[in-house]
Amino acid sequence: MGRSIGIKILWIVLIALVIPGTGWSSGSVPAGYRSIAAEQGVPHSLLYAVALAESGKQIESAKAFRPWPWTLNLAGQGYFYETRSAAWQALTAWLREGRRSIDIGLMQVNWRYHRERLGTTWQALDPYHNLRVGAAILKQCYQTRRDWWSSVGCYHP
Repeated sequence: MGRSIGIKILWIVLIALVIPGTGWSSGSVPAGYRSIAAEQGVPHSLLYAVALAESGKQIESAKAFRPWPWTLNLAGQGYFYETRSAAWQALTAWLREGRRSIDIGLMQVNWRYHRERLGTTWQALDPYHNLRVGAAILKQCYQTRRDWWSSVGCYHP
Protein backbone atom coordinates (compact mmCIF):
# COMPACT_ATOMS: atom_id res chain seq x y z
CA MET A 1 0.00 0.00 0.00
CA GLY A 2 1.32 3.39 -0.88
CA ARG A 3 1.68 6.41 1.36
CA SER A 4 -1.60 7.88 0.08
CA ILE A 5 -3.58 4.87 1.34
CA GLY A 6 -1.85 5.14 4.73
CA ILE A 7 -2.86 8.79 4.89
CA LYS A 8 -6.45 7.89 3.95
CA ILE A 9 -6.58 5.33 6.74
CA LEU A 10 -5.16 7.83 9.22
CA TRP A 11 -7.86 10.36 8.25
CA ILE A 12 -10.60 7.75 8.52
CA VAL A 13 -9.46 6.76 12.00
CA LEU A 14 -9.09 10.39 13.11
CA ILE A 15 -12.55 11.27 11.82
CA ALA A 16 -13.98 8.23 13.56
CA LEU A 17 -12.42 9.31 16.85
CA VAL A 18 -13.23 13.03 16.64
CA ILE A 19 -16.71 13.33 15.13
CA PRO A 20 -19.49 12.25 17.48
CA GLY A 21 -21.44 9.24 16.33
CA THR A 22 -18.70 7.88 14.06
CA GLY A 23 -16.47 6.21 16.63
CA TRP A 24 -15.89 2.53 16.03
CA SER A 25 -16.96 0.42 18.90
CA SER A 26 -16.82 -3.34 18.65
CA GLY A 27 -20.49 -3.26 17.68
CA SER A 28 -20.04 -0.78 14.82
CA VAL A 29 -17.50 -2.92 12.97
CA PRO A 30 -19.51 -5.54 11.04
CA ALA A 31 -19.49 -9.06 12.47
CA GLY A 32 -17.63 -10.58 9.51
CA TYR A 33 -14.71 -8.21 10.05
CA ARG A 34 -14.67 -8.91 13.79
CA SER A 35 -14.74 -12.66 13.22
CA ILE A 36 -11.99 -12.75 10.60
CA ALA A 37 -9.86 -10.25 12.53
CA ALA A 38 -10.06 -12.46 15.63
CA GLU A 39 -9.28 -15.57 13.57
CA GLN A 40 -6.21 -13.91 12.02
CA GLY A 41 -5.05 -12.01 15.12
CA VAL A 42 -5.56 -8.53 13.64
CA PRO A 43 -7.34 -5.60 15.35
CA HIS A 44 -10.89 -5.53 13.95
CA SER A 45 -11.03 -1.74 13.72
CA LEU A 46 -7.78 -1.70 11.73
CA LEU A 47 -9.04 -4.38 9.33
CA TYR A 48 -12.23 -2.40 8.78
CA ALA A 49 -10.30 0.88 8.34
CA VAL A 50 -8.08 -0.69 5.68
CA ALA A 51 -11.15 -2.06 3.86
CA LEU A 52 -12.78 1.40 3.99
CA ALA A 53 -9.65 3.06 2.61
CA GLU A 54 -9.15 0.42 -0.06
CA SER A 55 -12.69 -0.17 -1.36
CA GLY A 56 -14.93 2.35 0.38
CA LYS A 57 -17.98 3.51 -1.55
CA GLN A 58 -20.90 5.76 -0.70
CA ILE A 59 -23.96 3.50 -0.48
CA GLU A 60 -26.88 5.81 -1.19
CA SER A 61 -29.58 3.36 -0.08
CA ALA A 62 -27.90 3.04 3.34
CA LYS A 63 -26.70 6.65 3.44
CA ALA A 64 -23.31 5.33 4.51
CA PHE A 65 -19.73 4.98 3.31
CA ARG A 66 -18.81 1.30 3.40
CA PRO A 67 -16.29 -1.13 1.91
CA TRP A 68 -17.60 -2.50 -1.40
CA PRO A 69 -16.86 -6.17 -2.19
CA TRP A 70 -17.08 -5.90 -5.98
CA THR A 71 -14.28 -3.35 -6.35
CA LEU A 72 -11.39 -3.68 -8.77
CA ASN A 73 -8.49 -1.31 -9.33
CA LEU A 74 -6.47 -1.30 -12.52
CA ALA A 75 -3.65 1.18 -13.12
CA GLY A 76 -4.81 3.43 -10.28
CA GLN A 77 -8.42 3.59 -11.48
CA GLY A 78 -11.09 2.14 -9.18
CA TYR A 79 -14.09 0.31 -10.64
CA PHE A 80 -17.16 -0.46 -8.54
CA TYR A 81 -19.44 -3.19 -9.89
CA GLU A 82 -23.00 -3.91 -8.85
CA THR A 83 -22.51 -7.68 -8.60
CA ARG A 84 -19.80 -10.26 -8.03
CA SER A 85 -20.48 -11.66 -11.48
CA ALA A 86 -19.95 -8.29 -13.18
CA ALA A 87 -16.67 -7.76 -11.29
CA TRP A 88 -15.57 -11.30 -12.15
CA GLN A 89 -16.28 -10.73 -15.86
CA ALA A 90 -14.17 -7.55 -15.86
CA LEU A 91 -11.38 -9.24 -13.90
CA THR A 92 -11.20 -12.25 -16.21
CA ALA A 93 -11.27 -10.00 -19.30
CA TRP A 94 -8.32 -7.97 -17.98
CA LEU A 95 -6.39 -11.14 -17.17
CA ARG A 96 -7.03 -12.46 -20.71
CA GLU A 97 -5.53 -9.19 -21.99
CA GLY A 98 -2.39 -9.98 -20.00
CA ARG A 99 -2.93 -7.44 -17.25
CA ARG A 100 -1.80 -8.77 -13.88
CA SER A 101 -1.47 -5.87 -11.43
CA ILE A 102 -5.13 -5.72 -10.42
CA ASP A 103 -6.35 -4.99 -6.89
CA ILE A 104 -9.38 -7.08 -5.99
CA GLY A 105 -12.27 -6.96 -3.54
CA LEU A 106 -12.85 -5.47 -0.11
CA MET A 107 -9.18 -5.48 0.80
CA GLN A 108 -7.89 -4.70 -2.71
CA VAL A 109 -5.51 -7.66 -2.65
CA ASN A 110 -3.17 -7.48 -5.64
CA TRP A 111 -3.45 -10.39 -8.08
CA ARG A 112 0.17 -10.12 -9.27
CA TYR A 113 1.63 -10.45 -5.78
CA HIS A 114 -0.94 -12.65 -4.05
CA ARG A 115 -2.43 -14.89 -6.76
CA GLU A 116 -1.66 -18.07 -4.85
CA ARG A 117 -3.32 -16.77 -1.69
CA LEU A 118 -6.36 -15.54 -3.62
CA GLY A 119 -6.97 -18.86 -5.40
CA THR A 120 -9.31 -18.60 -8.36
CA THR A 121 -10.63 -15.32 -9.73
CA TRP A 122 -14.06 -16.24 -8.37
CA GLN A 123 -12.63 -16.98 -4.91
CA ALA A 124 -10.72 -13.68 -4.97
CA LEU A 125 -14.09 -11.89 -5.16
CA ASP A 126 -15.62 -13.82 -2.26
CA PRO A 127 -15.90 -11.16 0.48
CA TYR A 128 -14.95 -13.45 3.37
CA HIS A 129 -12.07 -15.07 1.49
CA ASN A 130 -10.81 -11.63 0.41
CA LEU A 131 -10.99 -10.34 4.00
CA ARG A 132 -9.17 -13.43 5.25
CA VAL A 133 -6.36 -12.98 2.71
CA GLY A 134 -6.08 -9.26 3.46
CA ALA A 135 -5.98 -9.93 7.21
CA ALA A 136 -3.28 -12.57 6.70
CA ILE A 137 -1.19 -10.06 4.72
CA LEU A 138 -1.60 -7.47 7.50
CA LYS A 139 -0.61 -10.08 10.10
CA GLN A 140 2.46 -11.04 8.07
CA CYS A 141 3.46 -7.37 7.88
CA TYR A 142 2.97 -7.09 11.64
CA GLN A 143 5.17 -10.11 12.31
CA THR A 144 8.09 -8.40 10.58
CA ARG A 145 7.44 -4.83 11.80
CA ARG A 146 5.88 -5.43 15.25
CA ASP A 147 3.76 -2.30 14.87
CA TRP A 148 0.27 -2.10 13.40
CA TRP A 149 0.72 1.34 11.79
CA SER A 150 3.92 0.21 10.08
CA SER A 151 2.03 -2.90 8.99
CA VAL A 152 -0.56 -0.74 7.26
CA GLY A 153 2.29 0.96 5.40
CA CYS A 154 3.56 -2.35 4.02
CA TYR A 155 0.11 -3.67 3.07
CA HIS A 156 0.56 -3.09 -0.68
CA PRO A 157 3.97 -3.78 -2.26
